[in-house]
Amino acid sequence: MSLEQIVPAFFLIAVLILILPSFIKSLKSKQFIRNLFIWSIIVVPVMIVFYLIF
Repeated sequence: MSLEQIVPAFFLIAVLILILPSFIKSLKSKQFIRNLFIWSIIVVPVMIVFYLIF
């Protein structure tokens, strides 16, 4: 496994650790759908940009 794979995986896990408690707390409410929608708005443009760059 190269450093190009380890560093993004590390940051992904770090972000997951930061947001997971609030995400689990909101799982039982309407807030869950809203959070899911917001995250999809964030992730989709980032993936498109990465696809266009690489």
